[in-house]
Amino acid sequence: MSDIRLTFKEMCAKFDVTPRTLRYYEYIELLQPERDGRTRYYSAREIARMTLIMRGRKFGIKLEDIRQWLLIYEQDGTEAQMHAFIEMADGQLKELHDQKAQLDNAIDELQELRDETAKLLG
Repeated sequence: MSDIRLTFKEMCAKFDVTPRTLRYYEYIELLQPERDGRTRYYSAREIARMTLIMRGRKFGIKLEDIRQWLLIYEQDGTEAQMHAFIEMADGQLKELHDQKAQLDNAIDELQELRDETAKLLG
């Protein structure tokens, strides 16, 4: 990996997250920055992990699932992590399709109620 190091503030800016969010990710051990006194530095490894975390959050994957998935890489390597990703993605795709169906149903019902109300007004 390269020798890129971002400060806490640079990391927040790069990923458009609040300091509170970044500290929380450290607290739950998703990230482990290097420390020099009170200053935190994020290596290329931590930047890559944050990229994966943000991607997972974008798709609605729970932080604990992301944490477990990142641990698979640490313990078993890339191929095992890829297999785990496929399984995790399949589960999340099902969840998203279910949510979409519920939203489509709610939209249809609301549209119908709105149209019925508009008819009553004449």
